[in-house]
Amino acid sequence: MSLINTELPIALRLAQAIANPLFPKLDTALRSGKHISADDLDSHSYLLDYHDELESFYSRYQVELIKAPEGFFYLRPRSTSEIGTSVLSELDMLVGKVLCYLYLSPDRLANEGIFSLQDLQEEIVSLADERQLLRMVNQRSGGTDLDKKKLQERIRTSMRRLRRLGMVTALGTGDRFRVNEAVFRFAADVRTDEDARAVQLRMIREGEAILHDDELPTRETVWDSLDEAEEDEEQLGLDI
Repeated sequence: MSLINTELPIALRLAQAIANPLFPKLDTALRSGKHISADDLDSHSYLLDYHDELESFYSRYQVELIKAPEGFFYLRPRSTSEIGTSVLSELDMLVGKVLCYLYLSPDRLANEGIFSLQDLQEEIVSLADERQLLRMVNQRSGGTDLDKKKLQERIRTSMRRLRRLGMVTALGTGDRFRVNEAVFRFAADVRTDEDARAVQLRMIREGEAILHDDELPTRETVWDSLDEAEEDEEQLGLDI
């Protein structure tokens, strides 16, 4: 009887969590790889309230519900996970690194955390080796205007992917966006006593890849709006 009484409150709490109207949409978002930050006020509060119960729930699928030190939540699949995984491309990771660098910059406070796509592109070109960038979109790049235009298009594609993962929030219908704390997923390797922004800058300039702690959960529907060429590129994951 004592064992039943001990487990009953946990079972009830889990039932309450699953019965909550927020659960279906949030569950779908987490399984598709989205990171839930404090900007998603209702979902974030829900995860704070039911973290222990949902952590147990997702463990049945061999997936961990992670709360990062910065406060955002995401799912981290294990090798035996029942949920499919996907690996971001090299350019996606570089864009994520630069977004994290922008998040740590004084400009974020000055601009209330708002940047434009032009700001991002200029930062990427100024921080990374341009030849390396162009070779990410064309191995035989000669630095032509066409290659540079293609790079800009691929950066836009990377931003759409990272937006779906909860790294940035689009503002209005233009090219402006706000960087979310979820970009610290790209900074797991700089949580040291060193200055985080300085480490990010060094890694970007030296061309070091992100040290992901695991692959991202995903569903094919996440990329449905991408054209066939983009889908092919998405499958070319970078081995770490």
